[in-house]
Amino acid sequence: MKKALNMKNELIVLAHIVNPQTDKKCNLIKNGALHLKYNETKKSYLIKDIGTKSSIIKKMKSDIQILDYSEQVIIPSFFDMHFHWVQDDVREMPKANLLNWLDNYTFPSERKFENKKYSKEKASHFFKRLSSVGTLGGACYSSIHEHTLDHAMKETVGDFIIGNVLMTINSPDYLKQTSKKAISLVEKFTKKYQSKYALTPRFAIATDPVTMKATAKIAKKNKGYMQSHLCETHNEIEFVTSLYRGMSGFEKIKSYTEIYKKVGMLGPKSIMGHGIHLQGEEIKMLAKTNTAIAHCPTSNAPIKEKGLGSGLFDFHKIEKNKIRWALGSDIGGGPVLSMFDVIRSFVDQNEKAKVKGATHIKGLYRATLAGAKLLNVDKKTGNLDIGKEANFLVLPKLKNTELKSSEEVIKYYVDAHRKKRIKYDQMLDKVFYQGNLIYSKDKL
Repeated sequence: MKKALNMKNELIVLAHIVNPQTDKKCNLIKNGALHLKYNETKKSYLIKDIGTKSSIIKKMKSDIQILDYSEQVIIPSFFDMHFHWVQDDVREMPKANLLNWLDNYTFPSERKFENKKYSKEKASHFFKRLSSVGTLGGACYSSIHEHTLDHAMKETVGDFIIGNVLMTINSPDYLKQTSKKAISLVEKFTKKYQSKYALTPRFAIATDPVTMKATAKIAKKNKGYMQSHLCETHNEIEFVTSLYRGMSGFEKIKSYTEIYKKVGMLGPKSIMGHGIHLQGEEIKMLAKTNTAIAHCPTSNAPIKEKGLGSGLFDFHKIEKNKIRWALGSDIGGGPVLSMFDVIRSFVDQNEKAKVKGATHIKGLYRATLAGAKLLNVDKKTGNLDIGKEANFLVLPKLKNTELKSSEEVIKYYVDAHRKKRIKYDQMLDKVFYQGNLIYSKDKL
């Protein structure tokens, strides 16, 4: 990737700045400025200073290059902590039942990725779109096919972990592997992609315990990430627990989470998708093992909102037990790629349920810095603090300049497209990664 624009060593970016810090703190700098400096060692622009336009400009040389977005807003790039890039085509398919949706739409769609040309073209298209909506980090699921992981790794821009799903039982013949094949692929990809590779059993229904146990050992030995699905729907939980109670060594299991604990899938580098219907003992297991959760509100939303109707995530209980969590789109369970729609859904569902604390700045934090923390990259990205990479999004002109807080500003942009949610995917004016302009709406 080239240096930004005309290769200047230093740049000033002028804009209103929204910079998340915690669930309750998000700095708003009206008429702000970012001072970027190119770092030769890291081959990227880092944030040297942040402040008001007047305070930054007066320190600078007169010939420094200025990128002027004065009437616009910039925020840090997004982290999507749970999505399936190979499910892009089933985002709006009928979703009355998770397991039926997988059988009727998702699995047949993923079968198409057997074709290498199809997979390569889809990867190029999908990850360009992903960058255009400002997602420059996260946790991604590929299909069982070896080449789909290679294609995804080649096309991503940003800080991602990606895994090929493992499917050895209770899967269509056209999407099923032997345990030996699944284990060999994990060994191969772990060596090839190292920290970027994530061990990814699809879920306990589709991956046998011998395979999960063997591959979890590989992942932990190499200090790699692990991800899967957990307690998304009641019928899924009933299916998986009854299935495993018929297996040797699992006869006395009491919960879904206990299955993952017994095979070694829980730990500080494990990210479990959903976690909606967790019982008390399961929450204790997750807390004790420091396992994280990826919450996917648009996917878990009511069916009339194009979700799977899985239920409301109890973030208060999760936080009370000190379990780390961040937001994800769950494409294609979720219908819209942009994390703005995910933030909207998080706020709306909790407001409707009269749950306090689900603010827009909390949503922004959980879609940015919280995700970076789960991937242990928060020292270099996740928000716009000094010393971090210049990964930021330029939003359209802020027409209401009377807005006085970050909460109001984020709500302003979320409200813009709540009636036609797909428009969130076309909302950004520009996307910068490491100080490089990688997407511009006016160049489409």
